[in-house]
Amino acid sequence: MRYIRPVSTPRDAHAFDDDWSTRHSVLSTARRTAALVNVLSAVPPGDGPAPGPDAVAEVLRAYGEKEPFDLTARDVEGMREAAVLLREVFAAESADAAAHVLNRLLGAHTGRLRLTSHGGGAPWHPHLDGDDDAPWPEWFLASSCMALTVLVWDRQRPPGRTCVSGSCRNVFIAGGSGPERRYCSRRCATRERVAQHRRRGDG
Repeated sequence: MRYIRPVSTPRDAHAFDDDWSTRHSVLSTARRTAALVNVLSAVPPGDGPAPGPDAVAEVLRAYGEKEPFDLTARDVEGMREAAVLLREVFAAESADAAAHVLNRLLGAHTGRLRLTSHGGGAPWHPHLDGDDDAPWPEWFLASSCMALTVLVWDRQRPPGRTCVSGSCRNVFIAGGSGPERRYCSRRCATRERVAQHRRRGDG
C-alpha cells in the first residue's frame, strides 16, 4: 500500500535519489510521526469526527511518501487509534518511561524486523509491519515505533514531548542537544509568554 517510485530495471543502491536517505531518515520518519499524530488527534476520539483522508494525505505527501495513497475513512480511523497509542510515547517523562511504552507497543502491535527494498524500488531499509502491502494503520504504527525506538536508543532520552501550552495538544520531536524544548512552536511559546505577562500585569 505504501508506494515508492517504481523502477523498470534493477539499479545499484548508490543510484537512488540522493535525497532518499534524508527523506526517509529516522529523524524525518519521527517528525512525520509527530505531524500525523497531530493531524489525527487534533480532535480527540469521542469528541468529534476524524480528519478526512485528504488531510492525512497532505502530511504523507509533505514527508516524501509517494502517491497514490488510496486512503479511506476506515484507514484514517485506524490511524487515529494508532495515534492515541503513539501519543503515550510523547507524554513519557523519561527515557525509561518511553522505552516501557515502546516495548509494549512493539510487543503487541508490530511484526518481526525485516528488510525490504519494495521490489527494487528503494534502497534496502527496515520494516516492522507484516509486509509491504500492510494496511495504513499497521504501517503507521510500526514505522513510527521503529523511528521513536531508534531515537530513544541513540539519545537516551524521550524522543519527543507534548506542548506544555494549555491551549495546544500538539506533540513534537525533541532536539538532540541543547536546552529542552517545552513548546511545539514559537507561536505557542510567544502566546504563553504574552499570557504570563498579562497575568502578572493583572496581579
